[in-house]
Amino acid sequence: MPATRVKEAPLTVAAIQMEPRIGEVEANLARSVALIEEAAGHGAKLVVLPELCNTGYVFESRAEARSLAETIPDGRSTKLWIETARRLDLHIVAGITEREGELLYNSAVILGPDGLIGRYRKVHLWGDEALHFAPGNLGFPVFDLPFGRIGCHICYDCWFPESFRLAALQGAEIVCVPTNWVPIPGQDPKREAMANIIAMGAAHCNSVFVVCADRVGTERGQPFIGQSLVVGHTGWPVAGPASRDGEEVLVATINLADARRKRNWNDFNQVMRDRRRDVYDEMLGSGAKPGWY
Repeated sequence: MPATRVKEAPLTVAAIQMEPRIGEVEANLARSVALIEEAAGHGAKLVVLPELCNTGYVFESRAEARSLAETIPDGRSTKLWIETARRLDLHIVAGITEREGELLYNSAVILGPDGLIGRYRKVHLWGDEALHFAPGNLGFPVFDLPFGRIGCHICYDCWFPESFRLAALQGAEIVCVPTNWVPIPGQDPKREAMANIIAMGAAHCNSVFVVCADRVGTERGQPFIGQSLVVGHTGWPVAGPASRDGEEVLVATINLADARRKRNWNDFNQVMRDRRRDVYDEMLGSGAKPGWY
């Protein structure tokens, strides 16, 4: 019999670490496009930008947030990123301040050469975000792209194991994380960031790739810690962490097929199959489809 052909799924991804300026939408967009172009020059076909990278993060009031928010897909940020995706023939996941009717959302857009693919709205709001944004109401969708299936979380979502598990159960091979990480109390400055550890653990426990794009700088007194990274399906970084204070473009070529093909850790154990759904809430499996694991 002929040998079974092993199908590969190579993909070059980029996590863009940048410093948005509060309220300077045009400058932020121009900088994001320049960094996307740099990533494309390194062969990237999937590019992830930070949380709220078009507007900045530390709003003084809901009125300020609303004045900077945009509708999707006809807002200027989404339109420009779609044009960029089409021109460079790649896909973009970018954090954006979204307006829908009277509500504001901390959102991410998933874009490709043919336009808007979908959006994700941050489910778990952090700190003062609750003064400006409504909690996300779209769940944890997974999107079919030409090269594979991707999920999306934003920053604090990563602190909830359910977020990654529900994405993995829906067949996600890679999770994109636009984020604005801040210092964590008790952090040992000699150790990797707690956010890095959480991303690595989530990748390992769910056999998914994770791309975290953080911001840098200090905005209205709030520092951000950088250290963006790309994590392999085994939980070990394949690019980064980036610096704590400088803009960077992290690029890595990964094989999405490994997220499924190498999910078996040994002859007996496979992290999705070994779940004891007779012991804990079946809700954690509500988004699964037969055959994804």
